[in-house]
Amino acid sequence: MKDLPGMPGTPGGLGLRLVQFVFAAVALAVMASTNDFPSVTSFCFLVAAAILQCLWSFSLAIVDIYALLVKRCLRNRRAVCLFAIGDGITAALTFSAACASSGITVLIDNDLDLCSENHCASFESATAMAFLSWFALSPSFLLNFWSMASG
Repeated sequence: MKDLPGMPGTPGGLGLRLVQFVFAAVALAVMASTNDFPSVTSFCFLVAAAILQCLWSFSLAIVDIYALLVKRCLRNRRAVCLFAIGDGITAALTFSAACASSGITVLIDNDLDLCSENHCASFESATAMAFLSWFALSPSFLLNFWSMASG
């Protein structure tokens, strides 16, 4: 398998994992800072997806740091398959949670005009951070999936 920037065990891969982690952590922190997010199921789903994204990205960032320090190659077939499947699952969950939360946020803000009673700015910020986390996760998934399919 060819060594591409952004693949596991490369500095680009580590950078992508850290960006994914930071955006998911910010989404989680912003959403958890509101006291009324548990009343909406899609916001709870966003929190659960952000927790999973944080754990997955942080774990793989640690693996990337280890691989960079000991100069170990992480591009064997089993590892790439595991990374691709994990990235695909977390990408699907993060994207669906962000979409669901954005739908509810638009409902609260534009249709019901209840922003004065809710934390709309926090909901919108957390949803935006979840989308940014998904945008950072997409290259990781695509690179791993392409490497798995071509190898």
